[in-house]
Amino acid sequence: MTGALLAALSHMGAPIAAHLVLSVSALALGIAVAVPLVLLSARSPRFARVALGVASLVQTIPALALLALFYPLLLSLSALLGGGIPALGFLPALLALALYAVLPILRNGVTGLAQLDPAVRDAADAMGMTLAQKLRWVEAPLAAPFVMAGIRTAAVWTIGAATLATTVGATSLGDPIFAGLQTQDWALVLAGCLAAAALAMAADALLGMIEHGIASRQPKLAWTGLALAGAGLALALVPFGPAAKRPVITVGAKNFSEQYILARLIGARLERAGYAVRYREGLGSAVVFKALERGDIDVYVDYAGTLWTAEMQRKDTPPRAAMIAGIGQWLNRPGGARLIGALGFENAYVFAMQGDKARAAHIATLDDLAAASPRLALGTDLEFLDRPEWAAVARAYPFAFREQHRYSPTFMYRALESGAADAITAFSSDGRIAADHLVVLADPKGAVPSYDALLLASSRCSGDPRCRGAIAPLAGRIDVETMREANYRVDRDADKQSPDAAAAWLAQHLRGE
Repeated sequence: MTGALLAALSHMGAPIAAHLVLSVSALALGIAVAVPLVLLSARSPRFARVALGVASLVQTIPALALLALFYPLLLSLSALLGGGIPALGFLPALLALALYAVLPILRNGVTGLAQLDPAVRDAADAMGMTLAQKLRWVEAPLAAPFVMAGIRTAAVWTIGAATLATTVGATSLGDPIFAGLQTQDWALVLAGCLAAAALAMAADALLGMIEHGIASRQPKLAWTGLALAGAGLALALVPFGPAAKRPVITVGAKNFSEQYILARLIGARLERAGYAVRYREGLGSAVVFKALERGDIDVYVDYAGTLWTAEMQRKDTPPRAAMIAGIGQWLNRPGGARLIGALGFENAYVFAMQGDKARAAHIATLDDLAAASPRLALGTDLEFLDRPEWAAVARAYPFAFREQHRYSPTFMYRALESGAADAITAFSSDGRIAADHLVVLADPKGAVPSYDALLLASSRCSGDPRCRGAIAPLAGRIDVETMREANYRVDRDADKQSPDAAAAWLAQHLRGE
């Protein structure tokens, strides 16, 4: 474990730099918003109550939800203004984190000004100071330590919450944490957590030095802390400096092992074609397709059933070939995404149970599962219960499960193993089905649509012969057995491989190689 942890830590440089730049930018924006509010609050108690109330309300919204909400908000704003506003990546993360930073700065600033001795203000008035002079020479210096304490709190909160920026496509230390959670690479999770904690502690220490310098009237100490913080930020900006002038292609991925593997497989081919590749992984189904259409990402793999039900809003379940053809025709719109081809395997939602438990309960089909459901617990991935596929299955089969719980894909299988779930919505290309001796229940009514893996590209990539030529040869080259083995190389407990290693193995075992 120690060796794996050290290896993971050695690759934290780029995520740390991106995380620091995002956190500092959000903190700076939060300060720019909070400080004027503090000044206005100093002159109007009513305004102070309203401002603190609104800031407190924002703080009650879960960080993950606030980050996700900025995506459709920016999409709508971009459409209203005729485009040009990036809805994925740095901007939504910046705005959401800045809002979180406002409350501690605002509350501490208002508290600091409220606790000023009235005699001090009276003395300033007696000396004939204007409001601006009183603020500059009396109130601001006395309230500054309080404001700095708020900035310290905001900095720690912001650095911690920034790990969630991965969900909206912003590079951060959440990348290794989320990837490690989905692939059960605990060294990667621990490395990301340690790096985030170290960053937060370092920021708190430097801001504490500045705060102490201000409070004790030691300008040199404050300037030293500020200089060290600036040096750290400058070092973090080095990776964002001028680079080799190669065109950049952004490869997207959802939040499970197969997607990480396929993203790396696609990225490796694009790199060999001369592109610089940027990854945006851990994206939700509701985000990733819209990001492709907008050009925020250029390539990713989606599944026929997902596009058919969620994006096309279709409720019928045609044969696989007809569904793929229909999706291709639907995508054939000016300036939109394009279907490059089906990869050759299907990763369908399937209901699975432990073999011995299914046999003991005489459950072999979804009809059997529906009859037994009142005494069973169902485990699903994080989004299945909100998807049209679940509505279609529920219409076809009268399920009435005793409990329904959502899990990340990795922990969904753990729940089945531990008995916390009796049945799960597994994935047909997952190697853990065979490895864990699970039974896949038959769907006699054909309620679940087919889920052929489809390679999609933005109009920019599909219209670029070099980009399209790099990825198009993957169509029809991956069979389900090979994909299961690649997935299992990442998901298994012993001799676990990284998605990069599994992608390299998959590249050597493509059909026809």
